Amino acid sequence: MQISILKEKHFFEQRVAATPESIKFLRSIGLDVLIEKEAGLLSGFSNEDYQSFGAKIVDRSECFQSDICICVRMPSKEDINLFKKNIILIGMLNPYNNKNLFGDLVRNYVTTFCMELIPRISRAQNMDVLSSQANLAGYRSVIDAAGQFTRAFPMMMTAAGRINPAKVMVLGVGVAGLQAIATAKRLGAVVYASDVRKSAAEQIESVGGRFIEVDGMDDFEDESGYAKPLTPEFIQKVNDTVCQVASDADVIITTARIFGRPAPITVPASAVSNFKPGSVVVDMNADVGGNCELTKPGEVFITENGVTIVGTTNLPGELSTTASMLYSNNMVTFLSTLVSQE
Repeated sequence: MQISILKEKHFFEQRVAATPESIKFLRSIGLDVLIEKEAGLLSGFSNEDYQSFGAKIVDRSECFQSDICICVRMPSKEDINLFKKNIILIGMLNPYNNKNLFGDLVRNYVTTFCMELIPRISRAQNMDVLSSQANLAGYRSVIDAAGQFTRAFPMMMTAAGRINPAKVMVLGVGVAGLQAIATAKRLGAVVYASDVRKSAAEQIESVGGRFIEVDGMDDFEDESGYAKPLTPEFIQKVNDTVCQVASDADVIITTARIFGRPAPITVPASAVSNFKPGSVVVDMNADVGGNCELTKPGEVFITENGVTIVGTTNLPGELSTTASMLYSNNMVTFLSTLVSQE
């Protein structure tokens, strides 16, 4: 049985679906590995690295004739039309925004597995691409914020004077938010965080943050650990409380994401107008519209009142080597359950 690894064609995507180290595992479960020429180059992996573990370097067209094809993002319509019948395609295929391409996949008899739809249950944790990539996105959001911020993050006592620590505000504390809190804290900032789940307070404090509680907050958490739907009135109350605290922050990081839907607005334009000049907003959901009303996906810009808004659309991709390593680990774990080793 052959498995192929595609080179990503999206202009902002530097990750690759398998690292050279993962080739060893794929071969151990009986797969012949084909990888498109220079597929791993932007993640720091050369053709020779893959060959050293037994992979065969091929042209893109040959990848479409394998039994299994793995990728990071959905291939193009032109690529799908070249797949052989009954091939298995595995990747983060984004079915909500790629409905037309799924029609092409069906017409070409392509079986698909969407890695981002794997249930977030205990026995599937090591296949959970959403968590592995969100963890890196949370880290990178703080690094990007520090790069745009014109002051230092930690408190410093120098002969020339005292430097006060930066104040960082994280809105939403899932996997990405918790990593953002931890990273900002390690850099020496004072970190505040908010979430509609009351149980998040303990998680926030465990990584060094300070929880912002909203008056009248109940425990808006369902049995799976996600936030329940909120009333418009309470959403407004949360936004008002959070934006009031954020108006004094130096860095604001937004993380609220609803899978399969546009990102909810948690930072309206009116709030940005009250932020301090020189403050930085990093919108982690710019790829799905953005949590900040003023976000421009794919751009970094400064507002009229001097607030920098970062709209990077692929934060994990900025750490392509590490992100590819974690993604490929998720992938090979999933493949081990799919491929019979008998």
